[in-house]
Amino acid sequence: MINFLLLLLPVAAVFGWYAGYKYKSSFVKGVNLFSRNYFVGLKYLIEEQPDKAIDIFIKMLEVNSDTVETHLALGGLFRRRGEVDRAIRVHQNLIARPQLAKHQRIRALSELAQDYMRAGVLDRAENIFLELANLDKKDETNFKYLLNIYEQQKDWPKAIAIAEKLTAEYGVETMSTVAHYYCELGNPKKALAVDKNCVRGRLLQGSLSMNDGDFKNAIRTYKMVTEQNPDFITEIINPLIQCYEKLNNEQELVNYLQNCLIKYPRASIILALAGFLKKYRGDIIAIEFITRQMSRYPSLRGLSYLTDVYVDNSEGDIKKKFLFLQELIKKFLLDKPVYRCVHCGFSSKNLYWHCPSCKRWSSVKPILGLEGD
Repeated sequence: MINFLLLLLPVAAVFGWYAGYKYKSSFVKGVNLFSRNYFVGLKYLIEEQPDKAIDIFIKMLEVNSDTVETHLALGGLFRRRGEVDRAIRVHQNLIARPQLAKHQRIRALSELAQDYMRAGVLDRAENIFLELANLDKKDETNFKYLLNIYEQQKDWPKAIAIAEKLTAEYGVETMSTVAHYYCELGNPKKALAVDKNCVRGRLLQGSLSMNDGDFKNAIRTYKMVTEQNPDFITEIINPLIQCYEKLNNEQELVNYLQNCLIKYPRASIILALAGFLKKYRGDIIAIEFITRQMSRYPSLRGLSYLTDVYVDNSEGDIKKKFLFLQELIKKFLLDKPVYRCVHCGFSSKNLYWHCPSCKRWSSVKPILGLEGD
C-alpha cells in the first residue's frame, strides 16, 4: 500500500499544479471548489484510500486539449504498475468525453485496448483494434497488436491473414513467422513455401514421412536441416537412426555422421558414433573413440557417456567410484537446460519455437559447448 501511495504522489503533484492554475481563474469568480476537491483527494491519499483519491482526481481533471495528455499518462502509469482496472477507468472516462479531437480519441482507444490486452480480455481488445485499423489505415501498430492477440488465442488462420497484410501493405517482414503459423496448423508444405529455410517445417515434414513409412524421403528431408541450420543437428540424429535401422543401412548413417563431425563437431554426433562403435566393435573401441574426441571437443554429455561405459566394464571398488562419479554427473546434468533463447536468455530442457519469455519465433536454439551439444 505504501508503495502505491508513493506512486500517486507525483500524480497528486500534477493535479496540485492544475488546481493552482484553475484556482487563479476561479478566484476571480469567487469560486474555489476545484482547489477544495484537490485537498479532499490529498486527504484520501493520507488516509490510505487510493481508490477514492483516484475518483476525486479523475473528476477534477476536466477533459480539454491541456489535460488529455495527463489523462493518458495517468492511465499508462497504472497499466505499467499492473493496476489495470484503474487504467481502464481512466481511459473509459476520457473516451466518454464528446469534445475529444479525432486523433485524441484514436490514441485513447488504443490505450484502452492495451489495457484489455493486459487484463486478458482479448475479445474486447480485438474489437477496438479492428475499429482503430479502420479509423487509421496508415498505422501498422494496430495490426501488430491484432497479430499478438491471434497468437495468444492460437487463431492461426487470422494470424496468417494479418501477417500477410503487414507484409503486403506495410513492408513488415513476417514470412518466417507465417511459416510457424502453418506448422502450428500441421502444414509443413505451406510453411516451406513461404520460408524455404524453416527448420521446424523441415522437421515436421520428415516426421510425417516417417509416419507414412517413407523412410528414404524422411532421410532426405532431415539431412536438409543440416544444410539450413547445423545448430539443429541434435534434433535429427535420433530420427535418422530410426530411419536407417528400418532400411537396414546403418553404415550409410555412420559415414554421414563422420562427415558431419568434421564440419560440425557436436556432442550428439560423437555420442551417436560411439553408440555404433560399442554395438559393432565393443566397449574398448568406443572408449578409445570418445576419449579421443573428448580431448578435442570436451562436453559433460560425453563425460557422462564415458562414465557409463566404464561402470559397465569395471568391478569392485573401481566400479563403486565410477558409480559415484556417474551419479554426480547425472545430477549436474539434470538441472542443466538444453535450449536457450538467443534474444532474452530464457532456457529450458524443451525446444520452444515460440519463446515463452520474449514471445519471439525461432529464437530458442540448442545450447552448444561444454554444457550443451
